[in-house]
Amino acid sequence: MPAFERGDVSIYYEEHGNKSGFPLMLLPPGGMDATVDRWKRMAFAPIERFGEYRVIVLDKRNAGRSRGPLDLDDPWGGYANDQLGLAGYLGFDRFHVVGQCIGSSYALTLAKRVPERIASAVLVQPIGLDDSNRAHWPDMKRFLASHFCEAWAEELLRKRPELDMATLEKFALGMFSGQFVFSVSREDVRSCTTPLLVLPGIDPVHPGTIGREVAQLARNAEMIDEWKGPELIPKAVERVQGFLKTHTPT
Repeated sequence: MPAFERGDVSIYYEEHGNKSGFPLMLLPPGGMDATVDRWKRMAFAPIERFGEYRVIVLDKRNAGRSRGPLDLDDPWGGYANDQLGLAGYLGFDRFHVVGQCIGSSYALTLAKRVPERIASAVLVQPIGLDDSNRAHWPDMKRFLASHFCEAWAEELLRKRPELDMATLEKFALGMFSGQFVFSVSREDVRSCTTPLLVLPGIDPVHPGTIGREVAQLARNAEMIDEWKGPELIPKAVERVQGFLKTHTPT
């Protein structure tokens, strides 16, 4: 089982596509339980669709086959360290990012932290806070019992007996007590120079207003507003392929 290991952290990853192609890192959907396998359930399935790139997929820390400490002080930064550490381990400096669901927030963290390393980012169904879902986020106990992370919490407590629910609540509060897309601020997005392609969501966890606002705020952003549905997916994929090709360094 391939894994990037650093100290107490072990990140499971897979490589697909063209091993000599420009790197494309996929940051998975699935909330707290974001793993490689989640991509197989999505209408937008980039593992199979972008074979011309060196496609890197991973289980995020403490999900699936990855493990590591809970970074209570900087959870989003901890995940970014894993992603950048994996890139370094695999020997590439610049790369594209495709993030879906919570993966979009990881992608925006990278665009803020190391803009010179992110050639472009595709954000599919970004999560975020708006008037339609604001009432659900402050209650961390209810959040941890929701479909968004109940299975994750139960599995992590089973694997890690030294943890308890109070610690998981503190960790979740550190991740999701922020505003907008949780990982970065509106001002961060406003100053983002990374080329972005945004595919907004259509449900309370992935509010369409959030994706559209990201596209409006960012300096170098495009948007595909209508993309969900069997008849629309092929054109959306073609647009994503064109976007990535445009921003692939020669």
